[in-house]
Amino acid sequence: MKWMRFRVRTNEESEDIIVSYLEDIGLEGAQIEDNAPLTAQDKEQMFIDAPELEPDDNGEKIESGVAYLNFFLEIDDNNMLTVELPNDEGEYEKVLRTPEEMQAAIRQKLDELKEFSDIGDGTISIDVTEDIDWINNWKQYFHKFYIDDILVIPSWEKENAEDRDKASMVLHMDPGTAFGTGKHETTQLCIRMLKKYVTKDTELLDVGTGSGVLSILALMMGAKHAVGTDLDKCAVPAVKENMENNGIAPDQFEMMIGDITVDKATQDAVGYDKYDIVVANILANVLVPLTPVILSQLKKGGIYITSGIINTKEEEVKKAHLDAGLEILEIHHQGDWVSITSRKN
Repeated sequence: MKWMRFRVRTNEESEDIIVSYLEDIGLEGAQIEDNAPLTAQDKEQMFIDAPELEPDDNGEKIESGVAYLNFFLEIDDNNMLTVELPNDEGEYEKVLRTPEEMQAAIRQKLDELKEFSDIGDGTISIDVTEDIDWINNWKQYFHKFYIDDILVIPSWEKENAEDRDKASMVLHMDPGTAFGTGKHETTQLCIRMLKKYVTKDTELLDVGTGSGVLSILALMMGAKHAVGTDLDKCAVPAVKENMENNGIAPDQFEMMIGDITVDKATQDAVGYDKYDIVVANILANVLVPLTPVILSQLKKGGIYITSGIINTKEEEVKKAHLDAGLEILEIHHQGDWVSITSRKN
């Protein structure tokens, strides 16, 4: 079995967003090379290959701040690549692509990202790798982990007696089938705020829901109902699978595809003055224009939880909350990331 590698040069700050953004064209997971130091928790939990100061493919040291993302697709005898993409019914099906088509699709997604985020060079190189099962070998690096007292566990691992004693709830999540698993700092910041504010009567709106992690956990915490919006139709099968894996009934969580920031039809479908909590774990550049719009969806007294904010953008997002007339309740930091929670008075 041979694999074609698509290698993207970027910066360390853009690793997560690019990996997530390229999932909707069939690229699942990435081998990451950078010089960012790993914490002990990283080494135990993250499925990355990032040896410190390792030479790149040309035998040169990787520059500080630079990152390479390596995506692997199986290549057949006819020089065709197989990717899994959602069809109109939201089910995944296998599709053949030429290397040139795949490179063009990556280029298009990177160019879209460049419009609102500095992703560095964004250059793409292609080569064919040795006969290694890249799709499955990375699983050895992704293990069950805790977000405080919440256990996140992939399908290939089992709970033990210690887990059953320690975990208040268990989230079943495979990273290969979702945009996020809960391991990222921004997601964990949101989860802690949900634990604080969710009640049995909570109507939740999850903007940029991705894999549905936040909505699913909120429902497991006792929320009454959740609505998720996303720009990417790949979110539909991802959410469906994760709902099934975690025992969430279809009538508890409704998914909508559309841009709530600018699309009136999506705003109307989501509804007005009806949500006790709105959570948005997305980029700061999206949160700023979203914030004044989302006031219409929030009930009076409703809670607005935002994350996905790199620390250099904290003041910009904080200003957006204040300019919209929101009362900031709390600001929390984890690593380089920030969450800002406010209330509509």
